[in-house]
Amino acid sequence: MQWAVLSVAILAEVVATSALKASNGFSRPWPSVVVVLGYGLSFYCLSIVLRTVPVGVVYAIWSGVGIALITLAGWLFFGETLDAPAFAGLALIVAGVVVLNLFSRSVAS
Repeated sequence: MQWAVLSVAILAEVVATSALKASNGFSRPWPSVVVVLGYGLSFYCLSIVLRTVPVGVVYAIWSGVGIALITLAGWLFFGETLDAPAFAGLALIVAGVVVLNLFSRSVAS
């Protein structure tokens, strides 16, 4: 259950961050509302997951997957360019999250 809630937290953060870009410095009201609601939902879900999973593990997964997804969203929806070092860095982040989940004894099952 905690992994489903963490997934919601990650997706809410990615949506909120995408809306933050679209809000144009909070000058557009609807994207600004999405920012506030998205980050609120994300942090609420994080607080639930932190009841059973160590904070370092939660933050590593939340931030690592979030970085990869928001970079992908920027590329797909905002026309941002990615070069080879950017892809390599993203691959390292994803690899770190995978190693953490597969091999760390800190991760609660």
